[in-house]
Amino acid sequence: MDYLLSEYLPILVFIAMASALALILIAAAAVVAIRNPDPEKVSAYECGFAPFDDARAKFDVRFYLVSILFIIFDLEVAFLFPWAVSFHNLSDLAFWGMMIFLGVLTVGFAYEWKKGALEWA
Repeated sequence: MDYLLSEYLPILVFIAMASALALILIAAAAVVAIRNPDPEKVSAYECGFAPFDDARAKFDVRFYLVSILFIIFDLEVAFLFPWAVSFHNLSDLAFWGMMIFLGVLTVGFAYEWKKGALEWA
């Protein structure tokens, strides 16, 4: 039993040190934090809306289209890299399945382009 406890002692020490470090960093952030933020920091950021505006305000449809565009390309990369790595071991069915997948993504991209999500002017 002592042997088993001595094997887990480094793990327990690591957990204790990580917890202590986390508490120290949280306390340091609370002590050092600035209580009066700069007006530039609380101004409108990427979306163009005031940060503390009405939460039920309507968004322009272009923001949703850009998010769909991001998801399309994110999924494409997430599925295309493993497929490309194991390409030499794949069957014809896997090849044509990926071609169908890329076709669906191309249709989504064409929809985004048609709706003008890529034009901000």
